[in-house]
Amino acid sequence: MTPDEFILRRVCVAAAALIYWGGVAIHARRIRKRIGKSANLKPRSPKEKLLWAGWAFMILGWLLQPFFLFDAKHLASSCLTPATLAGGLALIVLGYAATLWCYASMGDMWRIGVNRQEKTALVTRGPYRAIRHPIYGFQIVMLVGSALLLPTIFSLVILAVHFFCVQAKAADEEAYLLGVHGETYRAYLNRTGRLFPKLFRG
Repeated sequence: MTPDEFILRRVCVAAAALIYWGGVAIHARRIRKRIGKSANLKPRSPKEKLLWAGWAFMILGWLLQPFFLFDAKHLASSCLTPATLAGGLALIVLGYAATLWCYASMGDMWRIGVNRQEKTALVTRGPYRAIRHPIYGFQIVMLVGSALLLPTIFSLVILAVHFFCVQAKAADEEAYLLGVHGETYRAYLNRTGRLFPKLFRG
């Protein structure tokens, strides 16, 4: 791997994190203007506060790791191929484009946290037709792409922490939506996958 490619990999990972989470902040502000209140940015329970801490670790790790990699010797050399460079970039672009699709599909129903006093409509269009939490799934796609670009142990730690957090967050959201929408949501649970499309139904 050339020095220029090493720089390219680092820049792409840092830029992906900055664009993604900057986009989340912009979208949250847009939703606030539309609905006249916050999109539930503030954690409301001890569980949510713990999850927010996990996400803060993931976001900062994703964004800052490239700035602390001064030498390519910290990367898994067997993974530094043209295929991982192209694949990593493709997954990042695909994951972000799909996230924008999710935003468009959710419209004003998009939220970050759960407010149990709020009753939101059930969105089943776009990617939500087959996946209950596609935004979390596409975050994983982007993190896998970042790990292909910067194949380090820390990249895998970030991915693992994120996966644990989104599983816990998804379960909490599903419990809330089941309480709001009852049997309609139960039927939706049965025919969809949590983070990725359900391969087998039955």
